[in-house]
Amino acid sequence: MEIGRKLRELRTARKLTQDDIEKRTGLLRQYTSQVENGRVTPGLKTVEKYARALEIPLYRIFCDEEAREKPILLKAELDFEKTEEGLTQMKAFAAAWSRLNERDRRLLVVIARILVGRS
Repeated sequence: MEIGRKLRELRTARKLTQDDIEKRTGLLRQYTSQVENGRVTPGLKTVEKYARALEIPLYRIFCDEEAREKPILLKAELDFEKTEEGLTQMKAFAAAWSRLNERDRRLLVVIARILVGRS
């Protein structure tokens, strides 16, 4: 699943407009529109902003409907980013993600989608 399409799905399910997201994240409505329409792939820090604005855990943005229906992670794994080790690793991942070009980001999203489907 594309991140943009997933963000739109989550936003509309919460009855939020792109303007609401702009107010909650500081990201321009036009940028959110580009993300939702697949013209731009956001970096991890930006995806984190969207997750906070939508009041959801970050992993929900990367899971498709089918994957959410089955327990793909243990409760302890879901709380991973709340631990000091988890935060350190997420920061390292965010730094690495931000160094990737657009093509490589898209490739990793496709790979993650395939792996989630195999869970």
